[in-house]
Amino acid sequence: MQLLKFVPIKLTLFLVAGILFGAFFESSIAIPFTLTCITLFALAVLFLKTKHTNTPLFGLTALSLTFFIGYLSITLAYPTNKPSHYLKSDNIIQKELRLKITDVLKSNTFSDRYYADIIEIDKRTTSGKIVVTISKDSTTSLLKIDDELITYNSLKNIKPPLNPHQFNYKKYLEGLGVLDQVYLKNTDYISLEKPNRTVYGLAANWRNTILTKLKKEGFTPENLSVIQALLLGQRNDISEETYDNYKDAGAIHILALSGLHIGVLLLILQFLLHPIERLMHGKKIKLIIIGILLWGFAFLAGLSASIVRAVTMFSFLAYAMYLNRPTNSFNILALSLFFILLIQPNYLFQVGFQMSYAAVFAILWIYPMLQRFWFPKNKIVKYFWQLLSVSIAAQLGVLPISLFYFHQFPGLFFVANLLILPFLGIILGIGILVIILSLADILPSFITDSYNHIISAMNSIVKWIANQEVFIFKNISFDTLQLLLLCTLIFLMITALSKPKFKNFISFLLVIIIFQSYTFISRYTSSKTHEVIVWHQSRSTGIIEKSGTTLHLLSNDAPNFEYPLKSYQIAERITVFHTDSLRNSYNLGLKKITLIDSLSIYPTSKNNTILLTQSPKINLDRLIDSLQPIALIADGSNYKSAIALWKATCAKRKLPFHYTGEKGAYYFNLEN
Repeated sequence: MQLLKFVPIKLTLFLVAGILFGAFFESSIAIPFTLTCITLFALAVLFLKTKHTNTPLFGLTALSLTFFIGYLSITLAYPTNKPSHYLKSDNIIQKELRLKITDVLKSNTFSDRYYADIIEIDKRTTSGKIVVTISKDSTTSLLKIDDELITYNSLKNIKPPLNPHQFNYKKYLEGLGVLDQVYLKNTDYISLEKPNRTVYGLAANWRNTILTKLKKEGFTPENLSVIQALLLGQRNDISEETYDNYKDAGAIHILALSGLHIGVLLLILQFLLHPIERLMHGKKIKLIIIGILLWGFAFLAGLSASIVRAVTMFSFLAYAMYLNRPTNSFNILALSLFFILLIQPNYLFQVGFQMSYAAVFAILWIYPMLQRFWFPKNKIVKYFWQLLSVSIAAQLGVLPISLFYFHQFPGLFFVANLLILPFLGIILGIGILVIILSLADILPSFITDSYNHIISAMNSIVKWIANQEVFIFKNISFDTLQLLLLCTLIFLMITALSKPKFKNFISFLLVIIIFQSYTFISRYTSSKTHEVIVWHQSRSTGIIEKSGTTLHLLSNDAPNFEYPLKSYQIAERITVFHTDSLRNSYNLGLKKITLIDSLSIYPTSKNNTILLTQSPKINLDRLIDSLQPIALIADGSNYKSAIALWKATCAKRKLPFHYTGEKGAYYFNLEN
């Protein structure tokens, strides 16, 4: 591939490799720092000695230095490697914590949630990020970014997933630098009257002012939530139904204020500011104005991480357009990726970041090839072919990532894009005009009504596409190796089509065979497995038996397990799902499990595994003496006070005790 000849692209690839290495092989700062210094010294000696930078040895040393810089950057990003981090404190139990709100998360029925920085512990300056959960009551008011509060409390660990194939929220938060959480009631903290303000707080206040104005303009609640997402990056108010419609239609990117919107905005600004190029130094003036306006829009949208990343990327691309050389687009894209990851290496592991760069790279690479494949003369046909080409290119770029994270593929993605993308520039342009007029209190009602109708029409189109369920391919099992193989497959396919050589087609066909073989082996392996698991579910009891591709749920609360079991069914390639109510006992080969619920009635058979559910009122010592169980299991339906007593009794009697709320789901060993 010709692109690998460009220095910025090679340097960026080695930086990414260094970040990945550091992420999977954690170490102290000393190791990558020493390697970076040694390599930097070697590079300086080579340069001073030869005065040439185009020798193979100099190039290899430069790439090694970039690799070690990536390794060092991700190591420095680990919270525990920061000397002022709160985990360096001797004891953080029941301490005075001073917290600064950095982000407002989506609330639920029972609580409001935030990200916050710990800026002081017992008056000592510290750093570190946590999740703050505040219970709702009639007196609770929503906190804002930059608000500071003081509480006397203890931090709690974020639990890893307790069930197989469950979303690892702990790992996700670690990627954001969040390691602990704190639960508060309205009476557990005091808010400071004059907190220190940051640019993020000012941007958030500005965005809140806009939201307050828009809420008074007569938009319907559904349309207002979509407008907030489109223009301000605020998706907290979008209903689950609307979100699912956009996701199933393959148009979820429209609700995520990121690369697509900034790209459209950049094209609009390029068109509107084109006359400036006639002035002396007009192109430079135009580039500066575009940069100011893009970052002004980022400020308008609250300077969220996704919008800052997108504006950074397209600021670099605006510079590439200013240079007006095609290869510069790839170089500048690589440079933007390089500098963003150098500052925030953890972005590499965030889905939005991956999809944004994958889509833009695919458009820059694949779109020109599709245009060369067919160049219609009719202007209307040409316009829609260009839109379709962009959609196909972007979808090919994000397809592996989408299947890996979301396990579905919207077959009508191109319909949604063809019907919406042509008007997205108009929607964004009118939306920005609506914001400006609303802030000035001069927004005419006819513009409000018109914009309401436009957003309603877009929602209706998306809903219609989402209702064509036969074209939505859901619950696709897709693991890490399949992700890598599909990325390779798409790369080789495009290479083979752009350069139709025998070796390119052979490589492409070989990877197809490997991909299909691995998929077949995975399905075959899954069809031969048999396991029985006591699932952890709060306030419910459930036992699942997987036999090949059939899953049998034993529970009296089956609806409570529908969503928690979804990821398990996808990962284990389940095709048949049955439910049944619970019985008092089950035979598992040579083993037997006995259930004891709130009725506290149990058989007299001995040497069984006992499952305690619904907090039965029993004398555990007497039960152990009479039944002589081989192990005790307590699931999520029991009171924690009862679990503490049972745990202590089992420890005293040296009997294995497994609480699913601490140790996770319980697997029965069916082999003996």
